[in-house]
Amino acid sequence: MEYRFLGKSGLKISAISYGSYVTFSGQFGDDTAYECMTAAYDAGVNFFDNAEAYADGQAELMMGKVLKRTEWKRSELVLSTKIFWGGEGVNDRGLSRKHIIEGTDASLRRLSTDYVDLIFCHRPDLYTPIEETVRAMNHVINQGKALYWGTSEWSAAQIIEAYQIARREHLIPPLMEQPQYNMFIRETFEKELQPLYEKIGLGTTVWGPLKSGFLTGKYNDGIPKGSRVSLEGFEWLKEIFFSEEWRQNVEKVKKLTKVAEELGISMASLALTWVLKNPYVSTAMVGSSSPEQVKENMKAVDHIGLLTGDVMEKIEEILDNKPEPEKDWKTV
Repeated sequence: MEYRFLGKSGLKISAISYGSYVTFSGQFGDDTAYECMTAAYDAGVNFFDNAEAYADGQAELMMGKVLKRTEWKRSELVLSTKIFWGGEGVNDRGLSRKHIIEGTDASLRRLSTDYVDLIFCHRPDLYTPIEETVRAMNHVINQGKALYWGTSEWSAAQIIEAYQIARREHLIPPLMEQPQYNMFIRETFEKELQPLYEKIGLGTTVWGPLKSGFLTGKYNDGIPKGSRVSLEGFEWLKEIFFSEEWRQNVEKVKKLTKVAEELGISMASLALTWVLKNPYVSTAMVGSSSPEQVKENMKAVDHIGLLTGDVMEKIEEILDNKPEPEKDWKTV
């Protein structure tokens, strides 16, 4: 396993991490969760991601059970949770000081741990001043309930505002962002957030590197039974997968699969390796639903060297979606 610094912090996390979105409680039970997390841990994964919203808290409970069962040394783990959707009460959602503090306490109880290493604002809150959120996150860290805080799906402007408030008030600034990033979703990561990697040392814990399984190639011949698209609550994926864009992307994945075969690796490994090739990716989170999938995904770390300049050019020709750079008006 390769370990990378999370932004400009001194914290190192595994280049591939294990996330509980969808799979925990949604696709399997306690025993499979134990087997998957153990397979990931044995492969060198030290970062395990969760959120209060996943399966209405059941994912945190399930992960907490695994942590008790394994008795892994806590200092060897990097655990995270995300706060925003904590329930149906009027104050159970969002990033108010009240919900951040109460939501954090509830997550820690479910995870059966005294603290998480990383805590994220799961989405931006349009109704709570960013300064209130920054101060609440600073309080959570000062209480020893989290060690670092960050954002998920925030805009660059919102992250900069939070960072500037923290610096002005001598508080702890956000360290990391959790955006979606893969071969087909690139604009935010490669263009909007790009200035923040060097400017403030932003770390990234990217989700969706396999685009809900699409980049494994399993949809090349249609939608297989039991896939994520067929799960209750993921009807929105069907709208995407039955669109004209989806059909065009299937053709691209078929071409990419041939590239993977030429390299002697799986399509899933090619997609993950492509994400890991980006130096600004601190970790790529996968949500494998079986120990076998976990072991296959972990191979991507060993394949980064296969993506030479020529191979990357071939991939770019197939994708044909590289974000356009900022226009240089001096050359017009």
